[in-house]
Amino acid sequence: MKFLKGLRKQEVLALVYRIFLAYVFYQIARLLFWYFNKDLIKVDSVSEYIKLAFHGTAFDTTAILYVNALFILLSLLPLVINTNKIFQKILFWLYFITNGIAYAMNFGDFIYYKFSQARLTSAVFQVAEHESNVSQTLMISVGEHPFVLIWFIVLMGLWVFLYKRVKVEDIKPVKLVPYFITSIITLCITAVLVVGGIRGDFKHSTRPINMVDATRFVTNPLQGNMVLNSTFSFFRTLNTNNFKEVHFVDEKYIEENVQPYKVYDRKVENRPNIVIFIVESFGREYSGAFNKDKNIKDYVSYTPFMDSLAGQSLIFPNTFANGRQSIHGMSSVLAGIPSLTDAFTGSPYSNQKIQSIVSVCNDLGYDTSFYHGAPNGSMGFLGFGNILGFKHYFGKTEYNHDEDFDGMWAIWDEPFLQYFAKNVGKKQPFMTTVFTASSHHPFKIPEKYNGKFKKGKIEIHEPMQYTDYAIKKYFETAKKQHWYNNTIFVFTGDHTNQVYYPEYERAMNRYAVPLVFYSPNPAYQLKGVNQEIAQQADIYPTLADLIGYNKPIRSWGRSLVSDKKYPFIVVNSDGSTDQFMIGNYIYRFDGKEIIGVYNQSDLSLEKNLINEVKTPEVEQGKQTAKAWYQDYMDRVINRKLN
Repeated sequence: MKFLKGLRKQEVLALVYRIFLAYVFYQIARLLFWYFNKDLIKVDSVSEYIKLAFHGTAFDTTAILYVNALFILLSLLPLVINTNKIFQKILFWLYFITNGIAYAMNFGDFIYYKFSQARLTSAVFQVAEHESNVSQTLMISVGEHPFVLIWFIVLMGLWVFLYKRVKVEDIKPVKLVPYFITSIITLCITAVLVVGGIRGDFKHSTRPINMVDATRFVTNPLQGNMVLNSTFSFFRTLNTNNFKEVHFVDEKYIEENVQPYKVYDRKVENRPNIVIFIVESFGREYSGAFNKDKNIKDYVSYTPFMDSLAGQSLIFPNTFANGRQSIHGMSSVLAGIPSLTDAFTGSPYSNQKIQSIVSVCNDLGYDTSFYHGAPNGSMGFLGFGNILGFKHYFGKTEYNHDEDFDGMWAIWDEPFLQYFAKNVGKKQPFMTTVFTASSHHPFKIPEKYNGKFKKGKIEIHEPMQYTDYAIKKYFETAKKQHWYNNTIFVFTGDHTNQVYYPEYERAMNRYAVPLVFYSPNPAYQLKGVNQEIAQQADIYPTLADLIGYNKPIRSWGRSLVSDKKYPFIVVNSDGSTDQFMIGNYIYRFDGKEIIGVYNQSDLSLEKNLINEVKTPEVEQGKQTAKAWYQDYMDRVINRKLN
């Protein structure tokens, strides 16, 4: 019983209380996250919310223990001076500095989840490393959404107040032997609990809890983001590499069902020029030409020029993006490489020889160029453009008129697109890509156009109209150029952005982008509305087909204008789970197993049929999704993308 006198009861109870406070405030952050995104994450009842919050506790545990590991260690180490006021003050500052930074991650997602549709991950470093305006962007975001900062300050103040309600009295140990022995026993027990908490389980055979595990407890995959917290998703993705070779099928199955190589045999005498517009944040929701048959109540279009151009073009109203960020859009559109849980462009495998529309055009003697009005290197475009093989890069430096800089991201779209129209075409044939910028957060337009465009229902509506107007002015200039009549123009978005209409709150419609092929030359027969399922990855093989490239094309996409109909496999990822549209179904895959099967019409992913539908089509679809994933990993890791 003498050893019991060495028990540091008040210190242990204080530690338990302080860790408990972290759980309380993480649950408050979860509630606020849902409140500010309740239009995107549907919760039908209080009981359903409680269930999600309960399952979120496991992810909170991992995050809290990650952040507080040093605090817990210092609180329990038998240092004799643990109860000293100075030592307790050190613990206080350690606790709130580490927890404050980690807690703040969740508040950022109150706003940015609307744009990214995913919790914060370490991929933020890949974006930030190419930008010089990170602090400016942060300050603008805080200024636009002060309630986030206010909530953070209020809650941190309450947290400090509650922390101080339980004090540790300064009591020095009388008997050191029991003190040290009981402390070591307590430390050992705590270490076991911490390791189990961080892993999410005490079983040796169980892998550490991961982001994909959040979807095990939900009725709708989007609710997984509510089960998670941003601290967990950030730490769990640090130094991760989800690129791993797998083996599900033999190579013959891949050749027959995935068909990673396509061959087209179109004969083209006078090869056309190619102009690809990747329009920042151009969701399908904003353009009327793509919503005529959606029966959306009180629908308003914010792209009048694109609507008129679509009437003279070949358009695909059922097109999906293959990624969630701008750099994902570049790899998908130009090289047909989707981004899965980890982005290909941010991986150690991106620096390899890649067959793309750029390399194909280079092979055929095209002059190739890339235009982006941001500071050179922004978004990682310059580096990836060099990998793809663009012969020329034109950015803010080459434009050389800083008075047209928007002060945040890039040259305003209107002047930069005028520069673009006049600067290309010195050599023909040419293939060029322009990445617009003005329809980006913080959603501003040039002061001279204040009042010209309707404000719309959400922030992006006004700058989207400005970008549409800039494209209209571009065409007025392009029509005067000698190269115009023998040119194919392509328009798509890099990813989607803010959502207003419920139709686009649906899970799969978070990837809904427009796709337009236009040419003033009737010989290319680019007219009409095609309701087939399409994706960004189809753009590269479609253009390779149109310019008469008759060699094998390494692409998971397919030509949308060929009589040779390869079946579609549309791929994207929500950051934790990969999604495949194959035939009449949508499949969700966690890297090992198919965890969801949905009707193609169930874009909200509301009814998982995995235990209900066992038809040959579904079983083959599951196998094909796995085969695609196997082929993707093999080609990326073993550098077989050429």
